[in-house]
Amino acid sequence: MSYYRVFRGIFRMFFSALYRWQVIGAEHIPKEGPVILCANHISLLDPPLLGSGIERQVHFMAKEELFRIPVISFLIKKFGAFPVKRGASDRTAIRTALKILEEGKIFGIFPEGTRSKTGELGPGLPGVGMFALKSEAVVIPVAIIGPYKLFRPVKIVYGEPIDLSTQRFGKAGSDALKETTDLIMLHIKKLLDQHRS
Repeated sequence: MSYYRVFRGIFRMFFSALYRWQVIGAEHIPKEGPVILCANHISLLDPPLLGSGIERQVHFMAKEELFRIPVISFLIKKFGAFPVKRGASDRTAIRTALKILEEGKIFGIFPEGTRSKTGELGPGLPGVGMFALKSEAVVIPVAIIGPYKLFRPVKIVYGEPIDLSTQRFGKAGSDALKETTDLIMLHIKKLLDQHRS
């Protein structure tokens, strides 16, 4: 059994025991081929939650500082993370993410770029639009609904694939990136509004 499956099993027990997690819409994840999971970001626990709700492995970007801490570095690498320099365009991280998608794997991203302090959805950064347009991946919006409070439910909702045919075969440049990013964020917001109780 791989390290990833072991860690995922541990996280599943953790979320079930402490947060009574609810997984909705996992059937929307394709069984094979490239996928981009685009989720809102409210906690440091979001990456393992995002990956624990489905059967396929999810790969993430994580800030490069974490890879300098020996034990943490080992664990997050085994959980599918790779380093990214924050505050700048990291071409190596971009190439790594695109390669993951070219290989037919799943890439998880938090388009806001940072955790929301209020729990409300912030604006998306153009990077998510770039990954969507530069790949042929299926793009899945994901809503994480907290807060993460002990013994209170946390929901993770995987939405239906977003139709990006117009964006992928339409205009190019920064307008297309913004339009694609805004569309992805709109779908995340709809899931949040629909499933908040």
